[in-house]
Amino acid sequence: MDLWALFVALILGMVEGLTEFAPISSTGHMIIVDDVLLHSKELFSAPTANSFKVVIQLGSILAVVVVFKARFLDLLGIRKNLPVNRGYTKRLSLTHIIIGLIPAAVLGFLFEDYIDEHLFTVQTVIIGLVLGAFLMMMADWYRARGPRIESVDQMSYAQALGMGLFQCIGLWPGFSRSGSTISGGVLLGLSHRAAADFTFIMAVPVMLGASGLSLIKNWQYFTMDALPFFIVGFVSAFVFALLCIRFFLKLINRIKLVPFAVYRIFLAALIWVVYL
Repeated sequence: MDLWALFVALILGMVEGLTEFAPISSTGHMIIVDDVLLHSKELFSAPTANSFKVVIQLGSILAVVVVFKARFLDLLGIRKNLPVNRGYTKRLSLTHIIIGLIPAAVLGFLFEDYIDEHLFTVQTVIIGLVLGAFLMMMADWYRARGPRIESVDQMSYAQALGMGLFQCIGLWPGFSRSGSTISGGVLLGLSHRAAADFTFIMAVPVMLGASGLSLIKNWQYFTMDALPFFIVGFVSAFVFALLCIRFFLKLINRIKLVPFAVYRIFLAALIWVVYL
């Protein structure tokens, strides 16, 4: 394992960690950084490189678990340590999470192969980036005129289902799972922070399930030669995702979604110039 391969793992883990949960499309950034600049598939076979991307996703998932540790313990009934919020005693429940997961789980199961074979192209990613940007702008425009729910503990089951339906849009590469789901939450009356909290919590079982299946399918590619590559990428993704999530959650209620939408349009233009 040479130093260049470890550097590639470090950078790709960083890109994954910084973009997986920000509403800017991790797929779009991987296209630019890996396919154009780093070429990880030249270091290993395509299946090994694809397995690496699953590993760094797991690093990002672990960061969400750490940030929302108290919330997950509360949801699982292990420790009831969350304070009562502003005079209401209702709490986010596992039922909310399950309801939110159902739409994307069903569509992902039915169309996973079709999405992998037909939608992971440069053109479809550009379309997803631009249309996702318009969805985010629309959410901010609507938010300025509607009521707002400040905490996930105030969510209804209908809002959980609605956000789950918006999460389905994120199955289209380039749309961004977090971008579409947060936008949906805002359109449904949640504050940006509440929508982001529910999006990140709901992402853990979604990504864990998808990553777990990919690991089972590709276990034979986890060789001793590739192990340092995987470890560096995993740790890098975890550290940068941890920093990104904490920073994003502090910032999102102040800056809203439009700055991210503008950035997405810029990224789409850059991919267009480089590839087409």
